[in-house]
Amino acid sequence: MLRVRDTGEGIRTELGARVFDLFAQEPQALDRSRGGLGLGLALVKQLVELHGGSVSVTSRGPGPGSEFTVRLPAVVAGGEPEPTSAAPADPAVHRRRRVLIVEDNADAREGLRLLLTYAGHEVETSEDASSGLDKLRTFRPEIALIDIGLPGVDGYALARMARQSPEARATCLVALTGYGQEEDRQKALAAGFDAHMTKPVDPSRLNAFLADR
Repeated sequence: MLRVRDTGEGIRTELGARVFDLFAQEPQALDRSRGGLGLGLALVKQLVELHGGSVSVTSRGPGPGSEFTVRLPAVVAGGEPEPTSAAPADPAVHRRRRVLIVEDNADAREGLRLLLTYAGHEVETSEDASSGLDKLRTFRPEIALIDIGLPGVDGYALARMARQSPEARATCLVALTGYGQEEDRQKALAAGFDAHMTKPVDPSRLNAFLADR
C-alpha cells in the first residue's frame, strides 16, 4: 500500500471519486493557467488496475489537501514474456500535406511537428493566435491543427477569424483539446472548425485523417 498526502487545495465532496474519470477536474479557464487536462488521475487508475490493484482518494473538501491510496497485490514474479514481433511503422503517406500547428505548449508543439515531419508533411508552427493567423494567411496550409486553450485569444476565436480571412477560408481547421464530450465537439464545429480531436492525439488516427483529406 502506498499513500500520497498533500496540503494543496483539496477536492470538493461532490467531485469525490470522479477525479479518476477522464477529463474530470475542478473548473478552469480555457487557457488552463493552472495546468492539467484531467488525464493524469485517469491514467493512474488504469495503470494500477492493470496490475490488479486499486486507487482511492480522501479529502475533507477545499483547503486541507487530499490523500491518495494505491493498493497493489503481492505476486510471485513470473518468467520473461515471449518476445513479439511487430512490423515497423511505415512513415509513408498517400500525399504530402502543408500543415500548420498552433499550440502554446512547446513540448506538445515540437512533438507534433516531429511526428508530421517524419511522416513526410511540410510543417510550420505558431505558439499563439496572432502568429497563427499570420501563418494561415502566408503559409496557406491545407490543414491547421489548433489548440483550443491558447493564451489570450483562444482557438475558437482564431477559427472564427480564419473563416473571415480570404486566404484561410479553404483551410481544414482541426480543434485540438483536452475536452472530448459531444458538446465540446459541437462548440468547435460552431466556431468554424472542420474536425475535433481530443488530446493526447493518437498518431495513427492523425496520419489517417491527413491521408484522407
